[in-house]
Amino acid sequence: MSRGASRTTAIALVLLAVIVAALWLDTRGRIGSTQEELARRLHEIEIESRDAHLAGKQAQEGLRDAQAKIGALEAKLAESQNQQVALEALYQELSRNRDEWQLAEIEQVLAIAQQQLQLSGNVRAALLALQLAEGRLSRADRPQFLPVRRALARDIERLKSLPALDVPGLSLTLDRLVASVDALPLAFDERIDRTERTERPAPAKAAAAAAKSAPTAAPEESHLERLGSEVWRELRQLVVVRRIDAPEPPLLLPPQAYFLRENLKLRLLNARLALLTRDEAGYREDLRTAQSWLQRYFDARAKASQAALAQLKQLSSASISFEPPSISDSLEAVRTFKSRRER
Repeated sequence: MSRGASRTTAIALVLLAVIVAALWLDTRGRIGSTQEELARRLHEIEIESRDAHLAGKQAQEGLRDAQAKIGALEAKLAESQNQQVALEALYQELSRNRDEWQLAEIEQVLAIAQQQLQLSGNVRAALLALQLAEGRLSRADRPQFLPVRRALARDIERLKSLPALDVPGLSLTLDRLVASVDALPLAFDERIDRTERTERPAPAKAAAAAAKSAPTAAPEESHLERLGSEVWRELRQLVVVRRIDAPEPPLLLPPQAYFLRENLKLRLLNARLALLTRDEAGYREDLRTAQSWLQRYFDARAKASQAALAQLKQLSSASISFEPPSISDSLEAVRTFKSRRER
């Protein structure tokens, strides 16, 4: 029994040893394969780690590049913003300067127009100045100019409502009269022509009258008697006695006639100056004197003299006196606006 039991035990031990060896071999194979798999995985992880490290380095370099670019863009943006602020400030300054220059020019134009109104009553020049100022402000189209434009509109309507006086037309008529003075015939020259035509008979009539009035010469009339009768006839023609019903025009020597024409031109020029300065008393006095001289010293029956007298009467009928208007409202509005901007 003991020998059978030991044999069984030995078999069991052998089987156990075989099983353990088989298990060890299997476990060793599994461990080997696990190590190989682990080594492969580790190698792959190492490769992936190197790739990730390389990608990280590239990402860092890209990040640095991106940060550098962002910094450059931020610098450019800041520079652009600074330039924009500077441009806006420059535009504001230029806009203010342009408005100031424009207002200064308008003030100067209105001041000159005001002087023209006060000195010569030149309504047309003042109206043109107001319209020019209003047009420039309307083109600017700024709301702050509205008070000034309202004042300009009021003064424009006030000047348009004034009675119209054709100062250029009247001045041109006076200029034409001045130019025609040298061609006007003098009354004394016309009187001499009429006297010569009246007292100097035609040659045929003179011969017939002489033949009728001359006594029949006797054949025995001496030479001295014929000479004496001819001298007597000549003496009778030198002295003429006539009845004068109207005052004759004064006799003017050539220098006096020249100065008469020049003085008449001066009177007409003075009338034109009085017209421009709206001096009605001087204007009418100069025209009255010119008309009196024309009627006294010049041939009133000549067409040129009649035309000149008609023009003088037409000029005398025009009224040039009026209360000079003022554009002080517009001028004051511009100055007030300028002072407010300066403050």
